[in-house]
Amino acid sequence: MTSSAQPVEQPHHPPQAYPAPGASGGHGPGAQRSGHEPEPGADAESATRMPRTGARTVPRTRKARLRVAKADPWSVMKVSFLLSIALGICTIVAVAVLWMVMDAMGVFSTIGDTISDATASPDGGGFDLESVLSLPRVLLFTSVIAAIDVVLATALATLGAFIYNLSAGFVGGVELTLAEDE
Repeated sequence: MTSSAQPVEQPHHPPQAYPAPGASGGHGPGAQRSGHEPEPGADAESATRMPRTGARTVPRTRKARLRVAKADPWSVMKVSFLLSIALGICTIVAVAVLWMVMDAMGVFSTIGDTISDATASPDGGGFDLESVLSLPRVLLFTSVIAAIDVVLATALATLGAFIYNLSAGFVGGVELTLAEDE
């Protein structure tokens, strides 16, 4: 027997469910290869493997059930501190923009004139609302409120992590189902 009569062992390549674009059995880019070369003289269609009719063509989704058994209070404190600082900065910017829009619309001067006329006395002027609601005073008050909010939100989130760890010890924690699309 000659060596050409024995088949050469090729690695197994499973059939593809979706043929590559332009797969006509040729050797160009996108051509599907079945692991062995077609014999000379054989037509190109016999070299292309077709999927089985019962083959699964929809991508499979993997799922895993996980449990959050413990929340690290130190990491909760760091994250809540950064998020509350970001929220405080957003609050200050939003109040400044709102004050400028209301001032440009003349809201403070109109309400200030009305209050000044209502509280005016014969010896002097009335209450000056525009000096009380000036932009520096409003931003100072907003900054104080934002600083208090940063401290309280950080403390409450850290306390919440401790309480979660205690309750997770009794009931096992929160169960999550995570899914991965292939």
